[in-house]
Amino acid sequence: MNEQQDSGVSRRGFIGALGTGATMLAATPFLPGNAHAQGQPGVAAAPTTSARTRTIPRTEQTLTTLGLGTFLTFDARPGDDRGHLGEVFRRYVAGGGRVVDTSPLYGSAEVSVGAFLAGTPEASEIFVANKIWSTGEYLGDESHAVASFEQSRLRIWRDTIDLMQCHSIVNAPVVIPLMQAWKKEGRIRYVGVTHHEAGAQDQLAEFVERGGVDFIQTNYSIFDRSAERRLLPAAADRGVGVLVNLPLEKARLMKVVEDRPLPDFAREFEAATWAQFFLKWVMAHPAVTTVLCGTSNPEHAEDNVQAMYGPLPDEAMRRRMVQHMETIPGFADIARMPWYPDKDAQYQGLIRAGQARARARTGQ
Repeated sequence: MNEQQDSGVSRRGFIGALGTGATMLAATPFLPGNAHAQGQPGVAAAPTTSARTRTIPRTEQTLTTLGLGTFLTFDARPGDDRGHLGEVFRRYVAGGGRVVDTSPLYGSAEVSVGAFLAGTPEASEIFVANKIWSTGEYLGDESHAVASFEQSRLRIWRDTIDLMQCHSIVNAPVVIPLMQAWKKEGRIRYVGVTHHEAGAQDQLAEFVERGGVDFIQTNYSIFDRSAERRLLPAAADRGVGVLVNLPLEKARLMKVVEDRPLPDFAREFEAATWAQFFLKWVMAHPAVTTVLCGTSNPEHAEDNVQAMYGPLPDEAMRRRMVQHMETIPGFADIARMPWYPDKDAQYQGLIRAGQARARARTGQ
């Protein structure tokens, strides 16, 4: 990946502007693929003054290194107040972010994204990644996937969707060729495939190695580093874009470090908070294009965007960061913790309502 810095508003400048409620543009991503490589993979040459971007060699597409995820966090019941979600979206964009990932499977998140895009002056600059989750009535049936795609176009109100992904490798033998046809027809720009579990990474690597996808999306964090074994090297070798999910392990990393001070060495790569510490660790891998991080808290969104600014840790520092985390009680047990510890009440949209109905029917 080539890394570039666009001319833009200084980090301190746009923090101050956000603090006074002003909307400022901190970056101009999606420029032609003329990014210059930094001196070391995954290390910024100097403290940055604008949002960091990376260019994907295979496509020449340039994306900001932080994306906005929408699973659970952007799912609200019809009629509920979405003002705080709109503010999350606004602060993410004001901070220079230009990548949003959603799915028809995310309850009302896709609808929320469409509504917020419609009210965003920078909407045309935002790279939208969406998904197809469809099995059809029988093997080879693509009608459900087609219906899902048309629904997504209407919800997001875009004739062409930047990236369509086969969601969690569901019905991939049917969905991926269909998306490849849509790409040829100009209905989408790129084809991808996703999963959020480490056990699926070999399958994702096979798609990359066969050459049929432009992007993959996988889980990767300072806790779960399994993507480094095969998937990330394969993507780097073939110039395939990498979107990362679960960088904060669905808030479980934040729970483990709750009330703990940052290590002093975090100053060396300008991480002012634990969220920036964990996000910068993921961003620093040279194969990673964009790190997806969702939140329903506007202040957290403002915090997260700062990970796109300032230097990134080099490989020696990344090892030191892992070693530090391994000294913290509970870190090794993250996989056994529930998602979003102590925050479940915040995410009571259509997804949670459906899950509750299912539990009630089964008596569980």
